[in-house]
Amino acid sequence: MKMLLLTLIAAWALVQDGSVKWDKTVHDFGDVAATDGPLTCTYTLTNTGSEPIAIFEVVTSCGCTNVVWTKEPIQPGKTGTVSATYKNEDGPMPFDKTLTVYISGIKRPVILRLRGVVHEKKKTLSELYGAQKLGAFGVKSRQVKTANLKQGQQVSEKITVANLGSKPLLVSWADFTQELSLKVSPNPIPAGSTAALTLTVSANPAKYGRQRYYATPVLNGKKADGALEITTWTQENFMLMDQATRDNGPIPYFDNSTVNLGIARKGEKLTAVFHCTNRGKNSLHFYQADAESPALTLSEALPEIGTGKKGSIRFTLDTATLEQGENVTMVSLTTNSPLRPLVNLFVAVTLR
Repeated sequence: MKMLLLTLIAAWALVQDGSVKWDKTVHDFGDVAATDGPLTCTYTLTNTGSEPIAIFEVVTSCGCTNVVWTKEPIQPGKTGTVSATYKNEDGPMPFDKTLTVYISGIKRPVILRLRGVVHEKKKTLSELYGAQKLGAFGVKSRQVKTANLKQGQQVSEKITVANLGSKPLLVSWADFTQELSLKVSPNPIPAGSTAALTLTVSANPAKYGRQRYYATPVLNGKKADGALEITTWTQENFMLMDQATRDNGPIPYFDNSTVNLGIARKGEKLTAVFHCTNRGKNSLHFYQADAESPALTLSEALPEIGTGKKGSIRFTLDTATLEQGENVTMVSLTTNSPLRPLVNLFVAVTLR
């Protein structure tokens, strides 16, 4: 078997891309107790291609996780598994571990995650999900962040919700953003029980950078007083382009990544200017600028910079809401550059 596996791996090196479908890439154990002992989960992959594949290595992010996987070649249409056990010996704390899976025929390794929150002892549903509840609909937080989203794709996040009431809770949705879909399972949620809420965001070609999506729960026919906010970051999907287009893409080069505005008085409005040169072979577009603080805003429209040309990006910093002392605000630019799809810049000022 070992010789067969080595022979297959040598042949698979010639395969450009593999075809694998996972049943999941994230397993959330949710809330567990330190006394629950080791926690085990299994990920299943299906070979959707026309050639055999093999998992030839799985690397864990720490020694707290043990892993076993299918060692035999996986034939077309067949499945294999990766099973991980978190030892649960580190005491009460959140954990988020990764498994890096190397598969023949796949250029990039697949990242699997297992996560959860370990408590010293069992907690009630109200203790776990009552902090930001929407009526009887219990959630740990009304704000949910997803993984980054690429154009032409979808991204999903699964969270646990709870029915904190004394009767079954039928959940539907109102006032939700067009690109957002939501599914609760089971639905209705039995009284005093939990359910899985899957949030899926579909990329909108007109939206880039940080985007927020909203949905209001409707509980047994009555709209809740409040909404969920789902945040995702959308970037260009360069894999939809051919290699020549990617190779000839724009390349933003900034004179400085930080503009220091020196010492100022609180309440002043200051201008920060970043100078950029496009060293690529196609025009450079900035889709969106996202500042981490509302104190920093664009002074003018983002420029389009032609090949070999220079351009400037201007921001206004309103110091009225900043704290005394040193302040550094980051702004992220989403671009059409395959080499630099996201550029982080910084504006610094010291208030006296």
